[in-house]
Amino acid sequence: MINWMDIVASVLGLACVVLAGRNSKYNFWVGYLYTAALFLLFWNKNLYASLLLQPVSLAINVLGHYRWTHPREGEASAQDSKKLKVSRLSPAAAIICVAGTLVVAGLWGWTLDRLFPADPHPYLDSVVTALILLAQLLSSLKKWECWIVWLLVNITQIILHISVGNIFMPIVCGLYLVNGLWSLWTWIKLYKKDA
Repeated sequence: MINWMDIVASVLGLACVVLAGRNSKYNFWVGYLYTAALFLLFWNKNLYASLLLQPVSLAINVLGHYRWTHPREGEASAQDSKKLKVSRLSPAAAIICVAGTLVVAGLWGWTLDRLFPADPHPYLDSVVTALILLAQLLSSLKKWECWIVWLLVNITQIILHISVGNIFMPIVCGLYLVNGLWSLWTWIKLYKKDA
């Protein structure tokens, strides 16, 4: 049986990341719809751990929408002063991101293992979740490294979905992976233009 909400969420998700990779602020409007679709999808499937992350994703989306369209002094793109330019993480910030992600993933995996013993891969599931949140946060700040994290998300999700027998989602994640590679290249060009 085809789950129409799964298809709608997949299409909205693909549209959102393609628009983000093309440096379009409209990715946030699609992102709002995507978050709502995921909320409904997870509600209908009783996936409460994933459902609880949607308000956090929504908050990050709102932050990103504001930051992309309201750059502070010195953060504006040379091509359009009303757009946030692509920037890079400092080495210290990168270390904090990696350490924070590992801590969040470990704590979330431990929590999932205790609260949802039916989860076949609580730690892999939590790594995916932590990486998604980091990628969303870096995307909202228009950091080039967000695409490296998205690539890790895509690879990890493909492994996770195949391990639980999903058929459609690994294909979608593969499309995300292709978009991530393209966006990584596109954003480094944008970064160099504004450097």
